[in-house]
Amino acid sequence: MVDYKLLVALAAVIEHGGFERAASHLGLSQSAVSQRIKLLEARLGTAALVRSAPPQATAAGQRLLNHVQQVRLLERDLQADLPQIADQGGRTRLRVALNADSLATWWAAAVSGWCEREQVLLDLQVEDQDVGLRRMRSGEVAACLCAAEQPVAGARSALLGQMPYLAVASPAFVQRHFAGGLQGLAAREVARVPAVVFGPDDQLQHRFVQQFGVVGEFDYHLCPSSEGFVRMLEAGVGWGMVPALQVTDALATGRLQQLLPSQALQVPLYWHYWRNGGQLLNGLTEQLLRLAPKLLR
Repeated sequence: MVDYKLLVALAAVIEHGGFERAASHLGLSQSAVSQRIKLLEARLGTAALVRSAPPQATAAGQRLLNHVQQVRLLERDLQADLPQIADQGGRTRLRVALNADSLATWWAAAVSGWCEREQVLLDLQVEDQDVGLRRMRSGEVAACLCAAEQPVAGARSALLGQMPYLAVASPAFVQRHFAGGLQGLAAREVARVPAVVFGPDDQLQHRFVQQFGVVGEFDYHLCPSSEGFVRMLEAGVGWGMVPALQVTDALATGRLQQLLPSQALQVPLYWHYWRNGGQLLNGLTEQLLRLAPKLLR
């Protein structure tokens, strides 16, 4: 059996992005944390970490991180049943990966009551909805929101609903680039009109321009901030795909307008969580299944 304190050291290095911060979190010296990782690897007979900046888990390390996540959740259930073994660590910290658009719109309203009731502190890792499973597969998070239905091994997925995205831009931008409408433009013309893209993994704008024959690259700004994204659009820097929930006021007041008023891109949101995540994860899942469909509307 692997010594649990060695697993805790591994998890701390990954979660805090380095040996120095992991040592500070654990109340140990950096040398002590390093020695624990070396001892863990010696017992495994293989590397658990890639010593990069920040450190990354190897395939073996990912298996161990998944185990640590689930053990922590199951320990919480055990402490509830046997309060005499409960520690004095206070609130439970839960790491969840989710897309920035959910965080900017409906997520807080869905989980606020649950966090207070269950005494949970959320450690949110922002990832694009198309790649959120990477964090879960690597063992860094206990659950995630993403657009993919297929869960990783040992996990379940549940459809929470559809998030509608609208192609929008400022009225001045539309007049400058789309005065005659989108339908009359050739693919090469659409490709030269600057868009705003959240990050390298954001494919929503790519999917939108494909319907006009644009294949491959097109002009776009990168803006990894949901609030900044909308501000860029309102300022006329480019056009972009934004959750309808996020631009209701901007559309009503005329700060933004839809490029294709009758068209919305529906993106499914799946909640992925560890099958052996205990009562805490099950409770959060029930909360999301009950509230998310209403909030997404």
